[in-house]
Amino acid sequence: MKKFIYTIKDEVGIHARPAGLLVKEAKKYSSKIVLHKDGKTAEAGKLMAVMGLGVKCGQTVEVEIVGEDEEAAYEAMKDFFEKNL
Repeated sequence: MKKFIYTIKDEVGIHARPAGLLVKEAKKYSSKIVLHKDGKTAEAGKLMAVMGLGVKCGQTVEVEIVGEDEEAAYEAMKDFFEKNL
């Protein structure tokens, strides 16, 4: 299991466009990728679940990755968050 914590820098948070890109990126990996925020969780491969977290600018999410390609998924997710969120 790999984890990282990220504070959202995008002014509007994880809204429809970046959530869609996040889901698309997450689906490239067989590992389970889960976002945690304020006691709520969402699988990164499910658009409505990700948007349902309601993550705003300045809020922190924990990203947890478990699976056979978790190392590659971890690196890709960290890079995605830094470049897009």
